[in-house]
Amino acid sequence: MAGRMVVGSAALAGLVRPASAPDPAGGHRVLPVRPELTGLLPGRGLRRGSTIAVGAGTIGAGQLRHSGTTSLLLALLAEASRAGSWCAVVGMPTFGAGAAAEAGIVLDRLALVPQPGPDWPTVVAALIDGVDVVVTAVPTTVSASVAARLAARARQRGCVLVPYGRWDGADVMLQVVRGVWDGLGAGRGRLRCREVTISARGRGAAARPKEVRVWLPGDELTRVIPSADRSRSTPPGGRAAIMHLWSSR
Repeated sequence: MAGRMVVGSAALAGLVRPASAPDPAGGHRVLPVRPELTGLLPGRGLRRGSTIAVGAGTIGAGQLRHSGTTSLLLALLAEASRAGSWCAVVGMPTFGAGAAAEAGIVLDRLALVPQPGPDWPTVVAALIDGVDVVVTAVPTTVSASVAARLAARARQRGCVLVPYGRWDGADVMLQVVRGVWDGLGAGRGRLRCREVTISARGRGAAARPKEVRVWLPGDELTRVIPSADRSRSTPPGGRAAIMHLWSSR
């Protein structure tokens, strides 16, 4: 697909340097997110140098199988990408570029490394050096020391690191804890969107746990309901959602 960049680890060093955003010491310390997600994050956005982990549902062979979590990852990238930031996705070979475009991610500023293999730490470190937001599936074999080094590198370089999976010591941990699809009646109908409850916990400014309910996916996500409100919101009247958001093409 036009705009999608698929690279190997050997080619990364020359590609990420020209992709670098303005000096993070300048006035762009927080990258934007969609309004419904701002209440979950310190600074109401993606703070440069932070690690924002997204809890996994079920992960195997690099495939994301929790549709609510998948939509959350896409939503985290969309506004930053549209605002001009470069994003990278590592270790997710079935990442759907079509779904990413539907979510608002600009494919011309999206780098994919589907199969980093044993070079995973090197690949992620290289991308941290020159890309604004790095999303990566976390290998089950990653050690705490490697994770700490990558988080420290992100702090130094002003990159937002978004590990998908278990990651101790993250500044913020986001997780989809509940989800209900809307649009299906008694065995028929069309899936329109998914109301999900997202929890956030972390350290420092994010130490106080939070929960919100939002509709994912879709561009028309404007209604945020605090978890204390037990009544369900009316789903947005936007386009139908795709049930399986990751595809091989």
